[in-house]
Amino acid sequence: MLKKTLLVLSFPVLIYAHTLTELFDALKEHSQTKSDEMVIKKAEIAGSQATSKLYPSINLFGAYDNYNTPTGLLPVVPNEMSKMLKNQNIAQPFSENIYRAGANFTMPIFVKSIFTYAKKAKEMQKSAKARKHINLLKNEALIVGTNAQLKYLSELGKSLDIKEKSLLETQKTLKIKVDNGRSPASSLYKIDDSLNQINIAKNNIALQKNKMISSIESITGIRLDTPINIEQRMSYSKNNLASLKPLQEKIVANKLSIKAQKEKLYPSLVAHGSYVFSKAKAYNNNKDVNEEYGNIGIVLNIPLLQMSQYDEIKKSKLEVKSDEIELQKLTDELKARASMLENSLGLYDNSIKLLQKSVKNKTKLLEIAKLNYKNARLSTEEYLRYEDEVVDAKAKLYQTKAQKWQALMELAVIYANNIEEMVR
Repeated sequence: MLKKTLLVLSFPVLIYAHTLTELFDALKEHSQTKSDEMVIKKAEIAGSQATSKLYPSINLFGAYDNYNTPTGLLPVVPNEMSKMLKNQNIAQPFSENIYRAGANFTMPIFVKSIFTYAKKAKEMQKSAKARKHINLLKNEALIVGTNAQLKYLSELGKSLDIKEKSLLETQKTLKIKVDNGRSPASSLYKIDDSLNQINIAKNNIALQKNKMISSIESITGIRLDTPINIEQRMSYSKNNLASLKPLQEKIVANKLSIKAQKEKLYPSLVAHGSYVFSKAKAYNNNKDVNEEYGNIGIVLNIPLLQMSQYDEIKKSKLEVKSDEIELQKLTDELKARASMLENSLGLYDNSIKLLQKSVKNKTKLLEIAKLNYKNARLSTEEYLRYEDEVVDAKAKLYQTKAQKWQALMELAVIYANNIEEMVR
């Protein structure tokens, strides 16, 4: 019993889904989606890094210095030095070995580019969040579209099963006729070849289904055992090509980058200060001497010639221009694509109605052909053609339905619609 249990545990656990909601929920928790969340977190950290530059920077330090000549622990004013020279009992703050400890700080009072970089970071966060949303919609659309293809293949497989069953019945009847010499043996070979073609087609369908099941599993971690029945709750709604929002937000951020690069050429005002405690042996009488020294001040920096900064400004402008061209290109492409897909939906609906009628007609014709073939009024080749036409008509019908779903999902992504509300 224990061996059997261990054997079961050694195989990977396969998780199956039976509803679309299960797949969507699994997608949100999958690494595919979490990788986009990491991009958002990185953008948040970049924003925090920008604003943190507004705070003081404080450092503690300790040091030991050995000099080849006595060196001052701190600057000594002339009047104090005069007293020390007259009285050698006073430990003079000079030594060859000095120990120091203290702290220093810097704090920006006015550095214009810091505020602009903080704004840029917020825009990059918006872009990252928009990209995560669009990527989620793309993957949801992939799930729905792939499931529709699986449905098409599944229905096609059922059609082939019906055709196979029909041919097997015909084969039994035909074998009796051949044995009685009422039909040529070649007819049996034709039926057998047709059955073989069905098995080849089934095998190809299985290969295609395996690829599609794998593509859904790769983004959800769930393996479909059978296609999920999906209904459309509502149609798509036009939303100003909302799928372009990540790039639009990125352009806004990059424009702020140009502004920040220019602002680096502005004057900046920075406060600074330090405190140092020094300890040593006075060089004149070898007595211990301790000194404290501190300062605080403000520095005004005025850039006069910064050639590298001018190049950075040009580079930032070029990046914005490149993104704007890309945005215009994608806008034109998506408008054309959306227009084509919108026109196609009506055509798909019309094709589905026509194909449904065609399936009914060809099914009736097949029934007549079976009767005629049974009564020897139809050749084997003609009878098999009727069988093929029924399957072909059904295949076109199922494929058209799948294509309609894919077109609808693509429009949902282009307009950034809520796919979970559109389907069930």
